[in-house]
Amino acid sequence: MEILMWLGTFLLMEGIAWFTHKYIMHGVMWNWHESHHVHHKNALEKNDLFSVVFGVLSTLTIILGAEIEAYRPLLWIGLGIASYGLCYFIFHDIIVHRRIKVKFKTKNTYLKRLIKAHYVHHEVHEKEGAEAFGFLYAPKKYE
Repeated sequence: MEILMWLGTFLLMEGIAWFTHKYIMHGVMWNWHESHHVHHKNALEKNDLFSVVFGVLSTLTIILGAEIEAYRPLLWIGLGIASYGLCYFIFHDIIVHRRIKVKFKTKNTYLKRLIKAHYVHHEVHEKEGAEAFGFLYAPKKYE
């Protein structure tokens, strides 16, 4: 049951991330996210605050679930959120945006589609008009 909670949360996070990206980051919190849509040479950007917020929420959820028996399911939910965050970091920050310099070239169709969708998203530097708000899923039209 615990593994299903972890996996279910991990999968649900793609929908939550899509919604958050489209309606919050490109909505009321554009003032943070805009830093991610402009070219700069800084190591950090205001958009990184979203990772801090999600990381704190995940950590608190894990701690509550680990320390309070009645809230044990929160441990697995928090681990699902953290697992999604790790995959997001690897894909988004390392593979796509090369914020950590590693040599990476893929022939994998799935990864190529994700990368292309993210680049399409970044063709728009404004709050409105962007598409492809997912992180670990992209429709076949981006192949």
